[in-house]
Amino acid sequence: MLTMKTQLLLLALVAASFTSASAQQKVPAPAAAQAAPEGYTDMLAATITDLMRTGDPAQLKEISGKLERAAAVAPADWLPRYYQAYALLITTFQSKEEGDVKDKYLDQAEAALAQARKLRGDESELMTLQAYIHQARLGISPMARSMKYSGLSAEMVEQAKKANPANPRAYLVQANNVYYTPKMFGGGPEAAKPLYEQAKARFAAFKPATALSPNWGEKQAISRLAAYEKTAAQTAAK
Repeated sequence: MLTMKTQLLLLALVAASFTSASAQQKVPAPAAAQAAPEGYTDMLAATITDLMRTGDPAQLKEISGKLERAAAVAPADWLPRYYQAYALLITTFQSKEEGDVKDKYLDQAEAALAQARKLRGDESELMTLQAYIHQARLGISPMARSMKYSGLSAEMVEQAKKANPANPRAYLVQANNVYYTPKMFGGGPEAAKPLYEQAKARFAAFKPATALSPNWGEKQAISRLAAYEKTAAQTAAK
């Protein structure tokens, strides 16, 4: 027969097990499963608009913080992390800070991009942005990093194009990569021009999946092609 002490111990264990089961039943659903709160879409749309309108590093950093908070509010949505990565990327292009500081921004951008990938964001857009980040890494130290990051960018662009051949941003980033590659390695402005033209044509035909889906880059492609026309006109006038 069980002793009184053993019986009391068994009763305590049973009570503990019921307490644990009850506590588990009361745990709220994971945040990722919760719907975004009312007003979230409008808030995110306004933040994206602000992001696309500025090139000021201080504002870009502030917007990155807003997108961090948006990601916490709607953790199942990949777009806040995507745009956070984009904001940090553009910060590196616009900032006058040292290269090691810019690399930290790009580290943060890649971390945000990794979160967007876990949330099953648009693969072509995510890979295009990763290719753009590789270009930013290269731009920090072109001579030392050209061999590594130019190749990584080109490889990622090809994957992005394969995932969605209609994505104009993939062609834009590819054109930028070729534009800044030395002519002796098959790059340069003339080699990049057809890619900018392809990007422009795809931008004209592109329709984003939603009002918040990635839709940047068209102005950059048009501006680059306008620069070609200006150079050609100046050459003809001589």
